[in-house]
Amino acid sequence: MQQHAYIKLVPSSKQQSITSEEVKNLFRYYKEITSKTGTQLGWEYGQSAFPYSMEEKSEGKDRWFYLKGTDRQQFKYIMIGLDIEEKDETNTSYIQVTLPEGYTHGDKGKANEFCKFLAKQLEGELHLFNGRIMYYYKKK
Repeated sequence: MQQHAYIKLVPSSKQQSITSEEVKNLFRYYKEITSKTGTQLGWEYGQSAFPYSMEEKSEGKDRWFYLKGTDRQQFKYIMIGLDIEEKDETNTSYIQVTLPEGYTHGDKGKANEFCKFLAKQLEGELHLFNGRIMYYYKKK
């Protein structure tokens, strides 16, 4: 069964909208900083921290892409989509992270880790797979 998590860009977030390319850049930044951590520790941590390749199909251009596991035993896929929630007269952009059917425990663990990273970087509101909410934006 599929599971979904959401990172909502609320009025207190760093930005109010986001593009597919900006999300990919955040993943590249994540991969870069984890690789540097591995270098400092003398361990190839980069591949373990981000065991996926980013892939995009033409029908999902600028709307969604997926992370394809490089170690197909432990990691399969994580889908990343972008959309806007229209509520009353306000529009809230959000990133949807989907674990497709047949996901592994490794996928779910990495998806949780990526969601927390993205929410922290964007100062957003994270709705986890289990329904709980984490707030990463500054409260006034």
